[in-house]
Amino acid sequence: MDMTFDGISLNLRGRQILDAVTGTLRQGRVTVILGANGAGKSTLLSCLAGLRHPDSGRISIGDRDINRLDRLERARMIGLLPQQGDIHWDIDVTALVSLGRMPHRGRWGMSDADHHAIQAAMAATDCTHLAKRKALRLSGGEQGRVLLARILAGEPQWLLADEPLASLDPAHQLDVLDRLKQCARTGAGVAVVLHELTHAARIADDILVLKEGRVIAYGPRDQVLTPDILANAYGVEVHIGTSPAGDMMVVPIRRIA
Repeated sequence: MDMTFDGISLNLRGRQILDAVTGTLRQGRVTVILGANGAGKSTLLSCLAGLRHPDSGRISIGDRDINRLDRLERARMIGLLPQQGDIHWDIDVTALVSLGRMPHRGRWGMSDADHHAIQAAMAATDCTHLAKRKALRLSGGEQGRVLLARILAGEPQWLLADEPLASLDPAHQLDVLDRLKQCARTGAGVAVVLHELTHAARIADDILVLKEGRVIAYGPRDQVLTPDILANAYGVEVHIGTSPAGDMMVVPIRRIA
């Protein structure tokens, strides 16, 4: 099933944050959402997760409006990693990651499947060695990986991640990108907000570009990551090349606006 959003508009405090935003997220593919600061990227993810209701437009999974799903069903289907992920309780890492299984738990507590999903999520995010550590005593990067593990533990059909690379060192950035790509390979739909254009090129199947709340480009990676579109979105000239490994690289050169 696809997640479709048609004509999503939202006005906050007199400012048009989203303006008739339309697109489709497909299971088994990674969609990267790009745009300058204030373009509406985080707000769009919040709407897609059902946490914020747009003023107009419709968001659906298959033929079902997400705002008509009950909260538990929606929590099973959609996992959101917000930009500012806060940890409020000084519990150990395993307990925090296990919260991702809450929508799946039966009345008798956690099943073997729950325990397996938790351990797999911690292994995938390099958190297993942190299992007994208190979450509030971790570094920012470690907390980011643990919060991603919590989302992965829920095994959502749709994984929405807002700048998941913040605070991560380069090695863990690459690990997270590979993990998101693996989620798509196993059938999940992944939508991720990124700022680093080369990272976007590395992971994206499709790219949606926002500018001032409007979609200015949407489609397969190679059709969207072009100098003209990126100049329009960011006001910069870019160089597009290839790494020694054969991967696309997108490097901002200078401001043009």
